[in-house]
Amino acid sequence: MYALDGRRIHTLEDFWREIGEAVGGPGGYFGGNLDAFNDCLGGGFGTPDDGDFRIDWYDHELSRERLGHAETARQLELRLGRCHPTHRERVATELAAARRGEGPTVFDWLTEITEGQVPGALRLR
Repeated sequence: MYALDGRRIHTLEDFWREIGEAVGGPGGYFGGNLDAFNDCLGGGFGTPDDGDFRIDWYDHELSRERLGHAETARQLELRLGRCHPTHRERVATELAAARRGEGPTVFDWLTEITEGQVPGALRLR
């Protein structure tokens, strides 16, 4: 079982730090972007390869609020600045939606990736 303290998560960067330390101890790594996080959930980065683990995300409602549309827009702005030109239109559309308070949030991205890779492992507390 790995525990995340939602009170310590204000940004996506905070999430990377928290999940890394939850799995690997101080300074631990468990992804630094969405693709890497997905890969880490598949095993071999501190979790059992058979997927027999649980992530308890305490105070997740606070994280849900902080990783909402404002943080999503901030992350999409960063992505827009570095994405391949063929992806700019899609990212710009997602950014506009986030600025309007619409569409999936960073919190949604993280929970969907976790549930997709290791169904039932995430417990929102």
